[in-house]
Amino acid sequence: MISYLFLQYYWWMIISLLAGLLIFLMFVQGGQSMIFSLPVNNSQKTMIINAMGRKWEFTFTTLVTFGGAFFASFPLFYATSFGGAYWLWMAILFSFTIQAIAYEYRSKPANVLGQKTFDIFLLINGTLGPFLIGTAVATFFTGSQFSLDQMNHVRWQTPWHGLEALLNGRNLALGLAVLFLARSNGLLYIINSIDDNDLCRRAVNKLMVNSVAFLAFFLLFVITLLISDAYAVNGKTGQIVIEKFKYLHNFIMMPYALIIFLAGVCAVLYGIGVTIFRRDKKGIWFTGPGTILVVLALFLVAGLNNTSFYPSSFDPGSSLTIKNASSSFFTLKTMMFVSFIIPFVAGYIWYAWKAINNKKITNEEMKEDGHVY
Repeated sequence: MISYLFLQYYWWMIISLLAGLLIFLMFVQGGQSMIFSLPVNNSQKTMIINAMGRKWEFTFTTLVTFGGAFFASFPLFYATSFGGAYWLWMAILFSFTIQAIAYEYRSKPANVLGQKTFDIFLLINGTLGPFLIGTAVATFFTGSQFSLDQMNHVRWQTPWHGLEALLNGRNLALGLAVLFLARSNGLLYIINSIDDNDLCRRAVNKLMVNSVAFLAFFLLFVITLLISDAYAVNGKTGQIVIEKFKYLHNFIMMPYALIIFLAGVCAVLYGIGVTIFRRDKKGIWFTGPGTILVVLALFLVAGLNNTSFYPSSFDPGSSLTIKNASSSFFTLKTMMFVSFIIPFVAGYIWYAWKAINNKKITNEEMKEDGHVY
């Protein structure tokens, strides 16, 4: 017999996995953020944009799927965050909207705005997209200033409606960590998918700087996370209480999350290391799964083990948990059966990915190909 609690945990696992996939696929944004600083000529820029352009729809689709799954399984979070912190989410959605516009019209004939305008659009999305998403995810740990009444109507306590998250140092640390991780993964993907020795050499040099920046901000966030207080749920009364070292306790009490986290960190470091020190071009195949595992582990400790995954720093009693924010038993159970098609979708994505990457991008291809972004 499937229990309600099992379904709530099941869907939190799905959300966590989708979050990991989304952060990995933002290597597209990372690559876009360097279209002005990495290439030395227009042909190299064109190759970078087309390498990212062949994958941007994967990222966009995963973002929509992540948001849709969150809405369907934990609608109270969706209503609270999107209904209260709407300026932050509007900024994120705006950056992804101009990305789609840029890829659609950048190389169209009679482009009245000019190609450089759409390149700037890609730069904005490549920089702001990962940074703002990382900042928004950080509020899962640091909290937001909201309250809910008995009818679950949200009242946001600041006029900035989400943008106040940018004033929290821990939020900024994770936002910058996600940005530099996306840039590092973007560089690794460029090295793996573009056949240009000069561009790859420059990408390796850029990787050294961006990976160090990522590690610095990531370590800052993780260290402050492990020593910080957090919002825990009393298992008997359901009351929200402040617990010291809560996330450290979660890693200790859920060793599988710790193993997943450490395995992911090791994979990311290995992928970066073999690229820098051995000039191996397959580093992305290690940092990609590593990124997914690290994000998965962080989401697990954010929501499981009687932890509030969206705490209210204004009114702790309004904090959201996987128990009080989820959909009904019927909805979660019905969606669980629908989710069984996910492996087939993943298989199709893998097939499409391999087909697109079957041949490395070259300057000659950009001159001959009829479809160039």
